[in-house]
Amino acid sequence: MDTLLLFVGFICVIVGVFGSFLPALPGPGLSWIGLLLLYLTKAVPNNYWVLGSTLMVTVFIIILDYVIPAKGTKKFGGSSYGVWGTNIGLLVGMFFIPIPFGFVIGAFAGAFIGELLYDKQDQKRALKAATGSFLGFLASAFIQFVLCMVLLGTFLYVAWDNKAFLF
Repeated sequence: MDTLLLFVGFICVIVGVFGSFLPALPGPGLSWIGLLLLYLTKAVPNNYWVLGSTLMVTVFIIILDYVIPAKGTKKFGGSSYGVWGTNIGLLVGMFFIPIPFGFVIGAFAGAFIGELLYDKQDQKRALKAATGSFLGFLASAFIQFVLCMVLLGTFLYVAWDNKAFLF
């Protein structure tokens, strides 16, 4: 059972790292669940301080994930259409344009098209709002990526320190 928990926990943390910049996957939450699964093994003693503090940071970052792109869009004069366009464009770009360009081009184009759907007449405002939405997305993805890498490092350190790989 411990081997299964360790394996599934490691997969969760790795998928969480990819989920930090893919909007279809809950990156930080999935990474934290991986860390929790590690602490549920018999090889690793419970450390509620680590689990509690990382959970609080994870929840805070998840909340920021919704706030940062919206603030970036509003700061540059955009609407919720730009935020939705960023996310949709990111998914479309990921499948049709090679990585990493698909993320960049798709997110920006999606935000721009979303803003044009909101107001077809003002292309200059749509471009400015798309820039804000895109910058908000990049900031949010970067913060999530850093957290997921910290959780991955914590997972590896705790597993190695407690010899969890040696059942």
